[in-house]
Amino acid sequence: MNFTAIAFAFAATAALSSTASAQACIDKNLSYYQAFPAGGESDIAARHQQLVLKKKCPGIETIIQYKPGAGGGLMWAQMNSLPADGYNVVGINLPHIVLQPLEGQVQYKTEDIMPVYWFHYTPDAIVVANDSPLKTFADLVKMAKAQPGKLTLAGSGTNSANHAAHEKLNIVAGIQTTYVPFKGTGDLTTAVIGQHVTGAMSYSAFAINTNTKVRALAVAMDKRHPLLPDVPTFKELGFDWVDGAYRGIGMPKATSADARKRMSDLWAALNNDPEMKELAFKSGFELINVGVDKMEPFMRERAKAYTEVAKRLGLIK
Repeated sequence: MNFTAIAFAFAATAALSSTASAQACIDKNLSYYQAFPAGGESDIAARHQQLVLKKKCPGIETIIQYKPGAGGGLMWAQMNSLPADGYNVVGINLPHIVLQPLEGQVQYKTEDIMPVYWFHYTPDAIVVANDSPLKTFADLVKMAKAQPGKLTLAGSGTNSANHAAHEKLNIVAGIQTTYVPFKGTGDLTTAVIGQHVTGAMSYSAFAINTNTKVRALAVAMDKRHPLLPDVPTFKELGFDWVDGAYRGIGMPKATSADARKRMSDLWAALNNDPEMKELAFKSGFELINVGVDKMEPFMRERAKAYTEVAKRLGLIK
């Protein structure tokens, strides 16, 4: 099934009234924990949400905190130790929270994570520095075939969306490249720009947000992105590849159903805000709306889809 279609099959399209938005507001400050370093896509999204949330709920503050490590696994292993009072949320990612536990090197299981809302996804993209000698995807393939294993692509975390996309690249293009994991997109930016690595298996958002310093060679979308009009899709290049990473929020598992529903409704209100839609578009984020009422079938479908990814990574046979 098409990756993007799955997400939008669960999208909530009904507009929320101003009254509903007001009702969604919480009455205390929100602690918002990030599993990746500042500067990456998760951080950018959180800052957007912090801005719009302040406008919608001026009586509270959103306090963003960072606990990076293990490709997000460090924070996710700790999230159930946070107070389950309804005022603590954690940024979560797919396929990370499905793939990492399969390897067994993280201190959490997928079922330990309580997703509350999936708010956007970012398509895969191959990115290089602006002054890289690689001008096209064909250039990358040519170099990789001439020097198997020498071409290095940075990515955010191990057993992550970037890692999975890197393995897919090697398979579909018939090449051998080396994956170099970083703690997050924010950490790999300098390495890409300075050409300490050949490039990055990242996201369209990274290419858009750093477009004065890097350029994308291909994006995993159905159609070209309006902000990357000169970048071909993998489909144009002959590959059946529409894929990327989901971002959302989770809460400690002991959080009450009412509190989870309230947070889900609040995030739906944020996603429906015109300012959020504009910020997301400019940053290369594809907004989706998967709340608690759609969560079970969505996660079941995602887990099924990631079985093939796990096989590709050698996590299961």
